Amino acid sequence: QVQLQESGPGLVKPSQTLSLACTVSGGSITADFYYWNWIRQPPGKGLEWMGAITYSGSIYYNPSLKSRTSISRDTSKNLFTLQLSSVTNEDTAVYYCARSEYLIAVVTTKDEFDYWGQGTQVTVSS
Repeated sequence: QVQLQESGPGLVKPSQTLSLACTVSGGSITADFYYWNWIRQPPGKGLEWMGAITYSGSIYYNPSLKSRTSISRDTSKNLFTLQLSSVTNEDTAVYYCARSEYLIAVVTTKDEFDYWGQGTQVTVSS
């Protein structure tokens, strides 16, 4: 059973960089042919795909966030990370990591992803 667990600060100040990690157990992040995704849900809004890193290390970003987003991985620790720079109150959201079998740039249903982390609340506030 694959499990994903997000970790990182729950409170970030405006203009700072949000940093999260997703630790994966029960499966390797280098296993063919999966995509490892970051998704967020602001309060009262829908799910927003932020980006993904593939089993081979290729990275894809949501164009609307690309200038502020960086995704990477540490294969020795079996985790992948998200950094979002220059955060504002608009970046307050529950942040999720999830696995998919193909690239999903627009999230219409959670069922498109076969495994999810529990999510972590990140609040941007001074």
